[in-house]
Amino acid sequence: MASLLLVGALLGLLAINVPVAVTFGLGATLFLAVLTDVPLALIPQQMFGGADSTVLQAVPFFLLAGALMDKGGISRRLINFANALVGWITGGLAMVSVVASMFFAGISGSAAADSAAVGSVMIPAMAKKGYAKDFAAALIACAGTIGTMIPPSIPMIIYGVTTGTSIGGLFIAGVVPGVLMGLALMAHAYAVSRHRGYSGLALPSAREAWVAFREALLTLLMPVIVVGGILGGVFTPTEAAAIAVFYSLVLGGFVYRELRWSALPEVLLQTGVGTGIVMFLIAASTAYGWVLARQGIPLALANAFTGMTTDPWVFLLLANVLLLAVGTVMETVPSIIIFAPVLLPLAKQLGVDPIFFGVIMVVNLSIGLASPPSGATLFVSTVIAGEPLDRVCRAAWPLLFSMIAILLLITFLPPLAMWLPRLVYAR
Repeated sequence: MASLLLVGALLGLLAINVPVAVTFGLGATLFLAVLTDVPLALIPQQMFGGADSTVLQAVPFFLLAGALMDKGGISRRLINFANALVGWITGGLAMVSVVASMFFAGISGSAAADSAAVGSVMIPAMAKKGYAKDFAAALIACAGTIGTMIPPSIPMIIYGVTTGTSIGGLFIAGVVPGVLMGLALMAHAYAVSRHRGYSGLALPSAREAWVAFREALLTLLMPVIVVGGILGGVFTPTEAAAIAVFYSLVLGGFVYRELRWSALPEVLLQTGVGTGIVMFLIAASTAYGWVLARQGIPLALANAFTGMTTDPWVFLLLANVLLLAVGTVMETVPSIIIFAPVLLPLAKQLGVDPIFFGVIMVVNLSIGLASPPSGATLFVSTVIAGEPLDRVCRAAWPLLFSMIAILLLITFLPPLAMWLPRLVYAR
């Protein structure tokens, strides 16, 4: 009964739109205060312990790098290069939106930042060319989720810290799933564009394509430097994030000369707010997860899963269903902190690689970012487009089904995600 009250309080607070981090902290505190004799001082201790990690310092650095690149004209150069690559295809601007999101995913590590940076440019451009605004917003919302798959990925950092899994391995394993998601969204956008008559842009000349590539080249090198340095053992994920900040500052301020010193206070404030939100979520969800563990709820859930099946494929299918449902109502970070320690031991018992399971978990929760009722990228793109949320949700459902199809493909064909880590680490 106490466990039901603990979970019911969480769902009830979420239902009345209490912020997720406050919900976790308040739920854990009230439960201990009313139903136990445990000192409440343990709540702040658990919160501090959850946020006290050197690796988590990578989060604000990657957020800062993304903000610096946005202000430094990097987003525009990535979009111009994407335009030169695919803008001439049927539904050219839709294609550009997806490809630009894939490029930006290799910079920001955040789905919301990806959607905001690309959507603020592409949604007005698509509307001007006659694209339906609800379709444009839905496409940007779904493409933005690739930001959590292609490295660097903040959710993968959280998963690695929570479970002790190699962050470099997670990064490299996320490349193919992210690319496959992008290709699936492009295929869907192409079909919609042919049906609705959304034509492509003019085919760029060889000189125009070269200029676009040359201007974007230094930006495209950043993910190579970051991921390559981590995989090569040159620096840690936190050091890689700091290098990304320095690279962004030099590129935007001294090479492109579009980053103004007057913009730095806004950039730092934006990064500080974003970091505060993420770290508060981590701290509060850690405390709530500790209370759950104390009540034995994770163990009960694990026993329930074990009782259902000992087949790894059935387990992965059940995990997909659970995580897809969780992703629609909970933020990615607390979902990982609460469910990864519960599900990963079961996955290991059934012979599932921890890196592969991490990819599956992040992809599932990423789809939730573009799903109602609480999808972060869905809200960002809806605000930019100025469209009612229900219309954007209706336009997003077919795109989400395409993404789920790729999720199932990755789940039941593990080599798609694992061949790169095995090539690099000889796993």
